[in-house]
Amino acid sequence: MRDPNNPCLFCNIKESGYAHENEFAYASYDTYPVAKHHCLIIPKRHIKDYFDLNKDELIACDELIKIIKNEILDQDSQVKGFNLGTNIGKVSGQSIFHCHFHLIPRREGDVENPQGGVRSVIPNKQHYKRKK
Repeated sequence: MRDPNNPCLFCNIKESGYAHENEFAYASYDTYPVAKHHCLIIPKRHIKDYFDLNKDELIACDELIKIIKNEILDQDSQVKGFNLGTNIGKVSGQSIFHCHFHLIPRREGDVENPQGGVRSVIPNKQHYKRKK
């Protein structure tokens, strides 16, 4: 099995494939999607995580996130929401150590109870009751 970090899969835009790009970043549809149209937004410079992004890269990633979001909404009327996130460090689940964002389209009924959203990364913390 190939190690996606050696050499870095995301440093090779041709190997990763891309749907859109700008000067500092590109967008590629995930090869292991959790939902139809799950997309990755990846800075071109090899950096470890979100906290290493410079201002230009952050703006470039944000622009692509919005382009892809609108493209997905145009293609799929069932999409009613999104999860947007990034894993930072091995303990958070990061497996490719080149900064990238996940844009995951969400559809009504795609999970039994979506309450908590990104909190589900720690399953017993996903569902909660608000204190009065």
